[in-house]
Amino acid sequence: MADFKYGPVEFMLIGFAGARPGPELVGAILNLIESDTAKLLDMVFASRSAEGALTVLELEEVADEFGLAGLEIDELGLAGADDIEEFADQIAPGTSAALLVVEHVWAREFAAALYRAGGAVLYSQRIPAPAVNELVGSLGN
Repeated sequence: MADFKYGPVEFMLIGFAGARPGPELVGAILNLIESDTAKLLDMVFASRSAEGALTVLELEEVADEFGLAGLEIDELGLAGADDIEEFADQIAPGTSAALLVVEHVWAREFAAALYRAGGAVLYSQRIPAPAVNELVGSLGN
């Protein structure tokens, strides 16, 4: 395999208050897609009632209501109820979440070159932006 159709893919569970993402979050998701540095491959929503019941909704079910009508996603079906169940304990009662499957387009060619050279990513860790900014701020930079 000389070329990769996809770069590295990340499952990202994002939480938010209420039953649906607000306009700022919807705008950020749409900007992510328009940037061409990342591609949204799939997205599933989940809400946990105050009593603890979990409801899972596919993008097609809520796209119009959530302001995501016309959103084109390449690989619907990569994320589903089983994936949400895996992360369900992260969703607090009375809140909601979206599970995004994001391809790191910027890394596609790098991943292909690494593979062709017989290399492999041995370790990767994502540090959340708030943690990085707090650390940098505490260093006085």
